[in-house]
Amino acid sequence: MSIVLDGSNLTVEKLVAVARHNERVELHPDALERIKVCRAMLEEKIQAHEIMYGVNTGIGEFSEVVLNDEQVKDFQKYLIYNHAAGIGDPAPIEYVRGAMTGRINVHAHGNSGIRPEITLTLVEMLNKGVTPFVCQKGSVGASGDLAPMSQIALLMMGEGEAFYKGERYPGKVAFEKAGIKIPGLQARDGLGTINGSNLLTAMSAIHIYDMNRWLKQAEIACAMSLEALYANLKPYDVRLHEVRGFKGAVRSTRAIMKCIDGSDLQTGKLKMKVQDAYSMRSSPQVIGAAHDAIAYAKEQVEIELNGVGDNPIFLPQDKLTLTGANFQGTPVSLPMDMAGASIAMVSVLSERRLNRLLNPALSVGLPAFLTKGAGMFSGLMLSQYTADTLIVEQRILSTPASIQSIPAAADQEDFVSMGMNTAIKNTQIIDNAYGVLGIEFIAATQALDFRNFSNGKGVAKAKQVVRKYVQHLDVDRPLYPDHTRMKEIVKSCEILEEVEKEVGGLE
Repeated sequence: MSIVLDGSNLTVEKLVAVARHNERVELHPDALERIKVCRAMLEEKIQAHEIMYGVNTGIGEFSEVVLNDEQVKDFQKYLIYNHAAGIGDPAPIEYVRGAMTGRINVHAHGNSGIRPEITLTLVEMLNKGVTPFVCQKGSVGASGDLAPMSQIALLMMGEGEAFYKGERYPGKVAFEKAGIKIPGLQARDGLGTINGSNLLTAMSAIHIYDMNRWLKQAEIACAMSLEALYANLKPYDVRLHEVRGFKGAVRSTRAIMKCIDGSDLQTGKLKMKVQDAYSMRSSPQVIGAAHDAIAYAKEQVEIELNGVGDNPIFLPQDKLTLTGANFQGTPVSLPMDMAGASIAMVSVLSERRLNRLLNPALSVGLPAFLTKGAGMFSGLMLSQYTADTLIVEQRILSTPASIQSIPAAADQEDFVSMGMNTAIKNTQIIDNAYGVLGIEFIAATQALDFRNFSNGKGVAKAKQVVRKYVQHLDVDRPLYPDHTRMKEIVKSCEILEEVEKEVGGLE
């Protein structure tokens, strides 16, 4: 079933369906009509020689330079040439597909003044699997993601490069192979394709989706460690969190207890402390705070996905052109800085539980470093080293990018969002988080092997999945294959999917 883009109903989940899972897209007929009406108004203004930024003027510091009719024809081409100024490796295909999806949804409002051929070509590119080669780095997140979006716009002229059926081709060749007509660029078309924070927003939407699924797995790992450490479950009584009122903590408590439900730990038969350490006792408050941060970030991202991120903005009903800064990436960059830091925070919490599993002074009778051959063998001692180095990198990356503005364009662009830096560093924060959590899963499963009681249904299922890929560590062996394999399993969400089949949704 196709995703219909109309400017107002694009969610994080729908964007992921298109970007990652190649769901088809359609432009809503009403949206197409709005685009046509706006374009007709723009062409009237062009004929009347009304001065409009980026249509018949230069851009940035050159915005006061008025172009003559002959210059207007070629300006969009040179605009795209000089803005296609990124550097380095290509952005992943799902990020670029997400940016194209978001840009179509901007156009769907009918406020961008762009020709419908441009929007429809973006739709066709998505549906036929033509993805522009876009350098990951080069955007400062205002005026939007100009450098990467310009590499998308190059294809509108039959230039640039693109991936098609797993191969990289010149843009013109990719279009020919896919049977897509090159639309060319006329007045406004170039700037209307690039002047928004669409790549950083698409990346953020995908990150939000993955962060939420990672947090649910953090709750599963937490439940496993709690059982292995004979945790006191009173801090997981949902009434405790309801009286405080934070939605994330209530959600997290319920998810953890779903995994523990059915465990002997609930019966009172197992001896436990009156009060556990914070890393055990306050997991719902900490993971819940991350849920709340990411929920806010999702709200902001979805506003941006469904808003008119462009400049200038054309209002056909008022015959009006408004120049402003709706390309500014800060409304996404700021909450996504917080979202990334929240994942790093929960990773720290995971490592602290790992420490309790490994440290014989804290592990409630578990063998030191989870090996019965301590001295001859070191067990999972070095796994903690690996988790620690991943977390230190996350901490470095958690410095907000949204406060790092460097002025450009002769100080015409004297405050920018640096939202692309936020998105790039969040990619690495999440990647490291998969590794940290994978190590806790390994350790918690190893610890549960040494316990002799019935586990919760969710915990038992998670342990079963881990044991499909990582065997019990009886005698020391190289650990890097186990670490890397479990990182990939966490990323795949197999544990989450199997546990949710067993106990229901962890929402």
